[in-house]
Amino acid sequence: QVQLVESGGGSVQPGGSLRLSCTVSGFTLSHYAIGWFRQAPGKAREGVACIDSSGGNTHYADSVKGRFAISRDNAVNQVYLQIHSLTPEDTGVYHCATDLSGCRYSVRYSDYGLSGQGTQVTISS
Repeated sequence: QVQLVESGGGSVQPGGSLRLSCTVSGFTLSHYAIGWFRQAPGKAREGVACIDSSGGNTHYADSVKGRFAISRDNAVNQVYLQIHSLTPEDTGVYHCATDLSGCRYSVRYSDYGLSGQGTQVTISS
């Protein structure tokens, strides 16, 4: 069964950090670029980061550049999103997805394919 499962979300104070994980099964992770997107209440989905299949190329949305870091470990079928300096505007459900564009040039949410159920990130004081 092809599956992506996100974990690591939670409730943190502004300025805090979290490490989100995306565990995949049912397909060979090393064959796919992976992206992360988020859905905030009342807002459109926003692609925030992507990483190519080897991990050698990454891209970020301007809204998270310098605060988010995406990485992957194909040997354990996981992709990570380290997020720092969180603000209330970062609140939302974070999803990982296959990135059919290959993450070649930029974050392209429109090219995202299969995604997981997401993990909730809430920033509040």
